[in-house]
Amino acid sequence: MKKALLVCTLISFAFCYCNAQTVILKANDNRIHYMGRVAMQDDSTAQLAWPGSSLKINFTGTSVKAVMRDERNDNFYNVIVDGKVVNKIHTAPVKIDYVLASNLPAGKHTLELFKRTEWDKGKTWFYEFQIDGNASVLPTPISLTRKIEFFGNSITCGYAVEDSSGKDRGTGPFENNYLSYAAITARHFNAEYYCTAKSGIGMMVSWFPLIMPEMYNRLDATDANSRWDFKRYTPDVVVINVFQNDSWIVKQPNHEQFKARFSTTAPTPDIIIESYQKFVKTIRQTYPKARIICALGNMDATQPGSPWPGYIKKAVVSLHDKQIYTLFFPYKNTGGHPSVKEQQAMADVLIAFIKKNIKW
Repeated sequence: MKKALLVCTLISFAFCYCNAQTVILKANDNRIHYMGRVAMQDDSTAQLAWPGSSLKINFTGTSVKAVMRDERNDNFYNVIVDGKVVNKIHTAPVKIDYVLASNLPAGKHTLELFKRTEWDKGKTWFYEFQIDGNASVLPTPISLTRKIEFFGNSITCGYAVEDSSGKDRGTGPFENNYLSYAAITARHFNAEYYCTAKSGIGMMVSWFPLIMPEMYNRLDATDANSRWDFKRYTPDVVVINVFQNDSWIVKQPNHEQFKARFSTTAPTPDIIIESYQKFVKTIRQTYPKARIICALGNMDATQPGSPWPGYIKKAVVSLHDKQIYTLFFPYKNTGGHPSVKEQQAMADVLIAFIKKNIKW
């Protein structure tokens, strides 16, 4: 009788001990679903840099940690549990574990870690998830049927979207790609989301020495020799929202990037149209079956009297491609970058446009 009791006690202890163990999910585990241009490293870590890059898991358990290291100290991530943003973490330039969620109710959960900030804030290396509380990892989240990709500038990044002070600060605490019109639109259509965007970038000239035709095909945007494998992701819909920065810099002949790109003479309308047309052709060659929306706005490049929407219209018409559209977001007529409300208004316009014109 005593032996039987001892055996039962040992079995019970072993059962409790096993359930108390932490489940480790390494970055290269195929039960993690990545979105965005994420680079897998030789040491089985995942490198995240692009805005809106994310990783998602299904699990049972009551708490989750992530082991991460940042290049600097400027990146922020949203933690989304069961479809709701529950936390924001600020990653540090040391390898440490971050509590993403705790005290969860028992049962099945979904967790997503979403990069709010863009690549000029530096890279982040993700090593593993640690799950506790009767933990188990469930099958990988299913890849969504619809796929969308955005090529854009600060508007698409969500620059300063959470700065309500009027200072228009685009630093890490105030930038949030999750609240950009791009991410909102992707979530509305329950679509896979890739965001190839950078604040200050232009089609012909930027506020720094890199333009969209030089950046669009990079995996590591900071490396001129790095190349993204376009076979890894083929969007159904592509949205291009670039030209806002060009519209400013072409009028500043003393700016170093004006001089680097144009010498002493601003580009003519024909050159502007040709440059846009050339990039759209490149995207068409890259994604032969995608619907392409050539958008602009909602800052002053679309204000009344601006010639820039006309440049885009002429470039698109000359391509004679019925699967390429134009869409111009109404000028917001307020200072700084789009607010949360203004980003939502842009999303509403884009969502309505897609519903009307595209079946996917």
